[in-house]
Amino acid sequence: MYMSFYLDVVSLKKRIFSGFVKKIRVTGSEGELGIYPGHTQLLSIIKPGMIYIFHQEEKKEECIYLSGGILEIQPSVVSILANVAIRAIDLDRNRILKTKKNAEENIKNESIKTKKDEILLKISQEIAKLRVLEMMDKCR
Repeated sequence: MYMSFYLDVVSLKKRIFSGFVKKIRVTGSEGELGIYPGHTQLLSIIKPGMIYIFHQEEKKEECIYLSGGILEIQPSVVSILANVAIRAIDLDRNRILKTKKNAEENIKNESIKTKKDEILLKISQEIAKLRVLEMMDKCR
């Protein structure tokens, strides 16, 4: 039985996390996924939200915001490929609230030519970021 597995979290811009972990929790297309060592192979779409990482060596947890992406589980390696991945400690609450407010105003504005689906996606991503910050506040 495996005691840990290797996790890679990569965004379009850079590698966010790489190392051995005990377990992770992430939201897939079908709901919450708890990934432990020896998990069955799987390929899944990830919804905007967060990934909880339970470190192997250190007795700590880490949260990373994911804008969505793909999760691939192999016998000893788990890979997450996301468009945007931001460590929770790097999120700016005021900027998130401003972006969310602007998106909400744009959806009410009939003269904006942007598709409503894109605006709703932006709002859901900002709400997911706020959820990450709330969870981080609870862990402190």
